[in-house]
Amino acid sequence: MFPTFVFVSGLVALTVPALCCREKEYSTRDGQCCPMCQEGTVVRRDCTQLSGTLCVPCEDGTFMNKLNGLTRCFPCAACDTAQGLFEQQKCTLTTDAVCDVFSGYFCRSLSDDGTGCSLAVRHKVCAPGQRIEAPGTSRSDTVCEDCPPGYFSEDGVNCKAWTVCSKTQKKVLLIY
Repeated sequence: MFPTFVFVSGLVALTVPALCCREKEYSTRDGQCCPMCQEGTVVRRDCTQLSGTLCVPCEDGTFMNKLNGLTRCFPCAACDTAQGLFEQQKCTLTTDAVCDVFSGYFCRSLSDDGTGCSLAVRHKVCAPGQRIEAPGTSRSDTVCEDCPPGYFSEDGVNCKAWTVCSKTQKKVLLIY
């Protein structure tokens, strides 16, 4: 490709046609089109007139899930057990790890690709005077509601009716 010189009112402007690489090529810093690296690999060295693109495999703890012209692989998701997550699927050269939640937790935020969880939160515990309207699942928190009038809950699980004592019932205090 050759630059085009354009004269405008005594000024010289240099225009360079835009470089468009083909579908499975990437553009280098110097404007050359090189073949992309396969999934699981990234560019170590751009292509030259004498050699193709040099691609290297991703290192442990990283992955690449698409054809690319990148120099670094993506970091694998960390499934932190202290945060309520466990590894449902291991990270490979071509796929990210998929995290899911332990029992007692729900997923507050899905991973970028939507296949796993990136943030887990412990299920809410209902307070005394409330009951569980809907138990927590791996994708939703526990829903609590207040007990209706005439009912109580000591443990925040189920509401029980108050015991109604009649006016004629009397307590007898025995003193020995």
